[in-house]
Order: sequence, then C-alpha cells, then structure tokens
Amino acid sequence: MDNQTQKFTEEENEGYIKIDRYNEGKIASIATHYKDILEQLGENPAREGLLKTPERVAKALQYLTHGYDTKPEEILRSAMFKEDYSQMVVVKDIEVFSMCEHHMLPFFGKAHIAYIPNGHIVGLSKIPRVVDAFARRLQVQERLTNEIRDCIQETLNPAGVAVVMECKHLCMAMRGIQKQNSVTTTSAFTGEFAKDKTRAEFLRLITASLH
Repeated sequence: MDNQTQKFTEEENEGYIKIDRYNEGKIASIATHYKDILEQLGENPAREGLLKTPERVAKALQYLTHGYDTKPEEILRSAMFKEDYSQMVVVKDIEVFSMCEHHMLPFFGKAHIAYIPNGHIVGLSKIPRVVDAFARRLQVQERLTNEIRDCIQETLNPAGVAVVMECKHLCMAMRGIQKQNSVTTTSAFTGEFAKDKTRAEFLRLITASLH
C-alpha cells in the first residue's frame, strides 16, 4: 500500500503488541470530510474533545475495512494439506464484526462453518481468518455468508460446505425499528450439505454443548 505507515505499540499491562496499519494520505482525506460532517451536525470540531476525532475515525474506518486488502483464497492456500480424511470438520462460534453497507453501523455475532474434505484439509485457524477477511468490508449479512461459503468451496474443493451466521445489527437496534434483541440468521450450503441428513448433523453439532 502506498504511503503506508505501520505502528507498533506494546501494551505493557496486557502483554501483547498491537499493530495498526493505515495509509497516511487516506487518513488526511477522510479526516477532512469528517471535520465537515461534525460541523454539519452542529458540533464544534475545534473543541478539545473533538480535535483529533476526524483522524481517529479515519484510522478506525481503515482498520474496520482492511479486508479489502486481503485475499481470502490465499489465506486458505497458505495452509492446505493433503489428508485422507472425509468426515465433517466443524469450526463454530467464530466471532464476527462487520459494517452494514446501508447505514455504516456495525453488525456482529457468530459464524459456524463446516466442510467435508475431499483430499485436502486446511489449518483450522485459516477459517476464522477467511471470515474476518470478508467481514472487514462494507457488507450485508446475506452476501457475507455466501462469500465465505464460495471461497471455501472454490479453494478447497471439498465434498460440501456449510455456513450459518447469527448476528445483531445496530441499524435495527439503534435506529428505525429499534428492536434491540433481534438476531438475524443466514445460512448457505453446498454439496453434501444439501442433503437433509448431513445438514441436520451439522446443525446438531453447532447447537450442542461439547465443551
């Protein structure tokens, strides 16, 4: 990325290193627009609490949409292994955070994913990374569900893929209908998961308490 700056900040109390990546040119451009937005809302962007808000928002937006700079299929290909295993592999309760493209408000929840290997398996950590790569873009939950399914199907070529997502949308909770406890569930299936028996087994596994 042009003019990209990478900052490393060690959080001593937490014992980890936080890495922020952002494009300086884009930060300045986005921040200028947000200064105007604050004024249009009736605020004073020059007051102490808002002085750095346009820049902070610009950085936050770049982080929340960094999925545009990732290639999910390459994430999977980086850890594909030949393996003679043909039973269902399930990764459930994957945390999801995304931004609704209609109102640019967050939606968040969990994804449950399964695939049936057909000669290849993939490193388990790569599946949540694929979810994150698609989620960190402006999205709708329906498309996000399909994109995850299609990426796994087209890259691994398994006997089937199943994706179920359960999310809360702040555009429903904070505005419009204002239903705070609504949960939206979407699903997408390919191959063997189109069969009632296989799909039922997957749904049983993601709702069971095995730990």
